[in-house]
Amino acid sequence: MKRSTLKKFILLLVLALSAIFFSVTALAQADININNTNIIQFGNDVTVAPNQSVESAIAIGGTVRIQQGARVTESAIAIDGDVILEKGARVDGDVYAVGGKIITEEGAIIDGASGTALENGRWGMYGFRRRGGFISRYLFNTAFHLLNVLISTIIGVLIILWRPNFLLNLAATVSHYPIQSGLWGLGGLFAVIVVIIVLAISLIGIPLLPLVALAVMITVLVGTLGVALWLGQRILTTRERSPMQQFLIGMLILGLIGLIPVLGNLVLLVVNILGFGVLLAWWLGNVRSQTVD
Repeated sequence: MKRSTLKKFILLLVLALSAIFFSVTALAQADININNTNIIQFGNDVTVAPNQSVESAIAIGGTVRIQQGARVTESAIAIDGDVILEKGARVDGDVYAVGGKIITEEGAIIDGASGTALENGRWGMYGFRRRGGFISRYLFNTAFHLLNVLISTIIGVLIILWRPNFLLNLAATVSHYPIQSGLWGLGGLFAVIVVIIVLAISLIGIPLLPLVALAVMITVLVGTLGVALWLGQRILTTRERSPMQQFLIGMLILGLIGLIPVLGNLVLLVVNILGFGVLLAWWLGNVRSQTVD
């Protein structure tokens, strides 16, 4: 890898990690309470206390727990968490868990619709839910990570065989516009959060949440495949190497990075955000002038 490219990638990595750290810290401290009836929590759980009544209970990056005798008159939604209804709890409207489960104890009532999406709790290609002991969690997530890498590699190979220039365009976008792609990724992430909030507090928009999650997952996946090809190009710089070989090497590197506890997940989170931004920048950001035709 060229020294200038390495410096650029390290700079992007540091900026992205810093932005993620401060963003997550700020969001984790955010507790939106609208007229004491609509509660939205970022990065923490939402608990509706016994005999309390609220209109909506929404947790983004946490679990919604409706305790015994509590009532939610409109909707209970957890993004990357569970919705738990204890004995005697009641939700008059809809209940959705994106990246989690809906758990109802005996006597709990859901009058509206209910459903789950991405129940295994993973967004994009990588990541893990913080449950169980460290060793069991690491082994489980390692197995899931390797399965994700295998499936993603197959998808990438099929894309290269079908539309070879597509991933080359994304790799060229990373190469020419790394900072812009990272900013697009961060901006897109916040835009998704805003969309989720708007849909979550709208009864009409609630059924669209699984579709939004699916669209984000596909965008992150495809964009990350382009990042993998770009990484392979930095390693295999000789012209004799085909895009297929470069892509496979890039996926191998990402797969190995994912095996590193904690730090590996942070790096891959940055890669996911970069991949998200690459596809957005290439599609919406008018940065195709120097990409492959």
